[in-house]
Amino acid sequence: MEEMVRIAAAGAVTAVLACLLRRHTPELALLLVLAAGVWMVMRVSHSLGAAAALMRELTELTGLEESLLEPVWKTVAVSILTRLTAEICRSSGEGGAASFVELAGTVIALSLALPLARAVAQLMTELLR
Repeated sequence: MEEMVRIAAAGAVTAVLACLLRRHTPELALLLVLAAGVWMVMRVSHSLGAAAALMRELTELTGLEESLLEPVWKTVAVSILTRLTAEICRSSGEGGAASFVELAGTVIALSLALPLARAVAQLMTELLR
């Protein structure tokens, strides 16, 4: 909880400073937002490690193959990257580019999830026989 309060405060300060900078030097405003974003991601990166450890533990407990969870991780990574990139595009005033990034991210996430959908369908077919 404390970490989120720090991140929220940094986000609010960054937003105010970026608004002030954007009037005279929009390039610096964008750099400020990017720097703050990198700092925030670094602050929460340990949480990704904890989530990965939990997924490994669940994989071992259930006896599932790790290859079944790989598409999930890749899809989550693409989703995060897509969201960050689209927001950076919007912050720099490029809403059109943001829309195309989101579309491309959606298509890629869908294609990454297809092997998982295929595995679930095969499992269901085996169970129904």
